[in-house]
Amino acid sequence: MNKTAGILAVSAIAVGGLYYVYTTNFSGAAASYTDVNVNLGAVDIDAAEAACAAGAGHDRLVCFADGLKKTLSPELAARLELAYSTDDAKKWSNFPPAGYKNRVGPILSEFTPEQLGFIKALLKEASGLAANEGMDELEQVLNADDYLKAKADDGAGFSSGNYHIAFLGRPAATGTWQLYFGGHHFAFANTYKDGKPVGASPSFRGVEPFTTFNQNGRDNAPLAQEQAAFAAMLAALSPEEAAKAKLSQSYTNIIAGPQQDNNFPAAREGVKAGELSAEKQALIMAAVETYVRDAAPLGADAIMAKYFAELAETHVAFSGTPSAAAEGDYVRIDGPSVWIEFSVQPGRSIPGAHPHSVWRDRVADYGGNS
Repeated sequence: MNKTAGILAVSAIAVGGLYYVYTTNFSGAAASYTDVNVNLGAVDIDAAEAACAAGAGHDRLVCFADGLKKTLSPELAARLELAYSTDDAKKWSNFPPAGYKNRVGPILSEFTPEQLGFIKALLKEASGLAANEGMDELEQVLNADDYLKAKADDGAGFSSGNYHIAFLGRPAATGTWQLYFGGHHFAFANTYKDGKPVGASPSFRGVEPFTTFNQNGRDNAPLAQEQAAFAAMLAALSPEEAAKAKLSQSYTNIIAGPQQDNNFPAAREGVKAGELSAEKQALIMAAVETYVRDAAPLGADAIMAKYFAELAETHVAFSGTPSAAAEGDYVRIDGPSVWIEFSVQPGRSIPGAHPHSVWRDRVADYGGNS
């Protein structure tokens, strides 16, 4: 595919097993996608952190957001900050740009290095900071798109420069707003109300390749901890418990994905956590934590406490093998609030399996405004 500026290209691409025919204008217009590598891990945030050194928690988030807005042109600022709308909040997808063109907000390649410093500082403040979780996981998923751009340039629009950011509502001490960030294989949706976190889902993570890969100066394996936690959780089940947990049908993808809000089964399936030992319940919570800890501690601590209180009524189910690593493997954690799915699928752009994964909250998706 020719990516020379000003060229109009008409192509077809298979994304997630579906074929899309699309027309892309590579003129640099806002709707176009880019080949720019925005190595977020290498972005300098010293100036942004110095500008907001006096703040903490939500106040610091607002400071970073205000600092970013001050540097923007009126046109870019207008696309970055939109009125709060759950309709816009639901405009996320696991597809690359060629397969889904409805995301809101500018893309990373439109910002200057100074502005990227504020964006990175903002995302870091809103995220967990443990290795391979939160901000570190975000950077690794973006690195995967740069890897795919180099290894499998098939016109999909793979590139870290193609990830969108938006403020849905004005970041402020009062009112409701969401920090929207996402692109191929990533969706981040932190919602705040009157200065407090009220939701950190839907949260989508995927990666291709699934194996460790080197990109942007580091080794990356962003979903390795999730896979290992699921495998440990399932391996601990007795044969009788595993039989209860085994689903009667196989799954080739997650069922509560993008544009599939509230697509939960009418009845919970699998083995009930309340019937398991304390040690096995702890392994379930460890798997849940690999998702919840993608959010900053202030919100994540409260979410973990809620899920622990509901653990007895939470179910674990799977299909395929209990390794959570082979093509066709599928794992589900389904509780009164928590919903997590992990699906290992065939490679779409390069050989080898790759996972799709989603964390939803039946009550707090989109800050409870779904």
